[in-house]
Amino acid sequence: MTKKRILATNSQYVYILYNLAIYISSFFLPVIAFFSAKVKLFINGRKNVFTELKKHITEKDSTIWIHAASLGEYEQGLPIVEKLKAEYPTFKIVVSFFSPSGYEVVKHSTEADLVTYLPLDTMNNAKRFVKLLQPKIAIFIKYEIWPNMLNELHKSGIPILLISAIFKSDQIYFKWYGGFMRNALKKFSHFFIQDSESLKLLNSIGMDNTTISGDTRFDRVSEILQKNNSLEFMDNLTQNYPCFVMGSTWSEDEEILVDYINASSHQMKYVIAPHRITPKDIERLRQSIKKHSLLLSESSGNFSGEPQVLIVDSIGLLTKIYSYADIAYVGGAFLKGGLHNTLEPAVFGIPVIIGPNYEGFKEAEELVKLNGVFPVGDKAEFTKLADKLFLDSNLRLTAGSINISYINKNKGASIQVMNHIRTLI
Repeated sequence: MTKKRILATNSQYVYILYNLAIYISSFFLPVIAFFSAKVKLFINGRKNVFTELKKHITEKDSTIWIHAASLGEYEQGLPIVEKLKAEYPTFKIVVSFFSPSGYEVVKHSTEADLVTYLPLDTMNNAKRFVKLLQPKIAIFIKYEIWPNMLNELHKSGIPILLISAIFKSDQIYFKWYGGFMRNALKKFSHFFIQDSESLKLLNSIGMDNTTISGDTRFDRVSEILQKNNSLEFMDNLTQNYPCFVMGSTWSEDEEILVDYINASSHQMKYVIAPHRITPKDIERLRQSIKKHSLLLSESSGNFSGEPQVLIVDSIGLLTKIYSYADIAYVGGAFLKGGLHNTLEPAVFGIPVIIGPNYEGFKEAEELVKLNGVFPVGDKAEFTKLADKLFLDSNLRLTAGSINISYINKNKGASIQVMNHIRTLI
C-alpha cells in the first residue's frame, strides 16, 4: 500500500473516531452539567436550536450565516455583520455560537436577526441545521473548524469563508497525521488570513484560495471611537482624577493588582472589571481590597463617599469604561493562552500592561516590540512600571500614540471580505 493510500485510510479511521467522540460527548455532557453551570448552559441552550430555526426561518427567507466560537470572535466579526445587515437588508442574518459566554451576551443583540447555538457536530445535526438554514453563504470567524458541518455545507454547494484566520506551524493541519483536519480545511471556499506566515503554511498543504487581509478586529475597535462611549457613573467616579482600568482580570492577575492598589499612595481611581463575576468571585475580590471600594451594582451611579475603587460586576460595559482610562491593564496573560483583547483599550490612545504569557497573540507581540504594550512578570515589575506610567505623562502619551498608529495602519480587512462576498451573493 502506498504512503498516500495509508494516509487516506488513517484519515477515514480518524473521521470515525471523531464522530464516535462527538456521540459519546453528547451522553456525558448532561452528567457534567450537574456540576458545571457553564456546561449546563451549553446543554440547555442547544435543546431548542432546531425549534427556533423552524420558528424564525422559512423556505422563502434568504439567509447569511456567521459562526463565532465565543464573544471575542463575535466582536472580531461584528464589522462584517454590520456591513451585511446594511447592504443586504432583505437577508436574515443568523449568528451562531459554540460557547455560552458568547451566546449569553449577544442573544438579545439587534445586529443579527437570529442568534443561536451551534448544535454538536454530529452528521445528523449538521444535515438538519444546514437544511433548515440554507444560507447563501457561511462565514466562520478565525478558527472554528467543524468537519461535519463544513462537509454538509460543501455538499450543498454553499460558499464557506474563514475570516481573520491565523495559522501556526504546530497546528494539526500541518502535521503528517493531520489529514482528517486538512480535509475539513479543504471545504472552505476562501481564506482571509492575518499574515504571510499563515499564507506560507496553507500553501504548503496545497491551498492557494487565500487573501492576506489582516484582522477585522482593527476595524471593529476603530469603529468604537465613532460611538458614544460616555457613562454617567464613570463621569461621577473620575471627576478629573487619573483612572487606571483593569479589565478582564483573573484571580492570578488580581493577586498583583490588588496588592498594588492597597499599597499605592497615588491619587487615582481604580476600576476592576473581572472576567468572572459570580457572587463568590466578586466577594473574594471585594474583601481583598483595603481601600474604599464599591460594586457597580450597588452604586446606582451615586458615588457618595468618594470610593477609590470601583468593581464592575456586570458585563458589556468594559469597552466604554476603557475610554476613561489613563492606563489600562488587560488580564489573562498570567495564564497560558488566556490574554484578552488588548486592542480595545489601545484604540483610546493609552498604554496597556499585560502579564508575561502573550506569545501567539499577534497584536500583543507586535505592540510589545513597539513599546505600546508592556508585559510584566511579577508584582515587582508591575509596581515599577505602573508607578512610572503614572508619574510620566510623556511616556503615557508616547505609548498611546504608538497604539493608535498601529491600529490605523492595520485597518481595512472588512473591506476586502465584503468585496469578495459581493461576488458570491
